Amino acid sequence: MNRVAGVLLAASCVVSLAACAMSEDQDQATPAPMGGVVEENKVTTTATVEKIDLETRLVTLRGEDGEVFTIKAGEEVRNLPQVEVGDQVVTTYYESLAYSVHKPGSLEAGAAASTGAARAELGQKPGGVAANVVQVVATIVAIDKATPSVTLKKADGEVVAIRVREPKRLEGVAVGDMVEITYTEALAIAVQPAPAK
Repeated sequence: MNRVAGVLLAASCVVSLAACAMSEDQDQATPAPMGGVVEENKVTTTATVEKIDLETRLVTLRGEDGEVFTIKAGEEVRNLPQVEVGDQVVTTYYESLAYSVHKPGSLEAGAAASTGAARAELGQKPGGVAANVVQVVATIVAIDKATPSVTLKKADGEVVAIRVREPKRLEGVAVGDMVEITYTEALAIAVQPAPAK
């Protein structure tokens, strides 16, 4: 099964939901001396609807690479009758790892996870968004500028050393500061009408 098929079978992006969640936190926090996005990945793929069987809910798609594959649209996919041969299924997968450093006492060490999802209204083309956001807050217990690395202590007492890619980012950071790490994974699926010929 190719990547497009795998992503389509996975679910329905909360790129916007995740972005809102992160920006709300940043607005409430004190400006950090160190922070940024460590990694970010966004992949968009398109497949064209070749055939639909509403009774069995099987949809045959042709990926951008020309490969043909069939998926079963579960009962949670409402509005399947709105899909027509020639429509395009656009899937966007988004993943990011971001961090920010805050002064001691400004945050409480811990971990939290949240998920969000939404789907198309009745009568619209099928589509949906879903995301997972995991946030971990830990305390810096050591800084090694020679390596360079920081050692973090999580709320459960576990200690982890992490390499720092850009040593200049350690300027203004001190032992006792709090590091907030946010991992976001999101997926959006939308069905668009067939392109005009």
